[in-house]
Amino acid sequence: MTPSAPETSSGKTQFRRVLLKLSGEALMGREKFGIDPATLHRIAEEVKSVHGLGVEVALVIGGGNIFRGVAASTQHVMDRANADYMGMMATVMNALAM
Repeated sequence: MTPSAPETSSGKTQFRRVLLKLSGEALMGREKFGIDPATLHRIAEEVKSVHGLGVEVALVIGGGNIFRGVAASTQHVMDRANADYMGMMATVMNALAM
């Protein structure tokens, strides 16, 4: 499905800029972990089509909760700060993938 921006009576898009926040988990698609290339491509194409309408798109992407909040960090297997650093790295990897 190709997104369309709401138009005003003048035929211009209603919004000049949008902020899209994606969870890193959104990149998994139907997979159990990681990044699904087909899902990544579909999202990129949708963002591209909105940009093609003349809308500036800012993208905020998460790390997919790669380690923070999961069992290993809550069972003191790893220091909380290190788990947070892993989450930040996952965010950077997801941003590079996009």
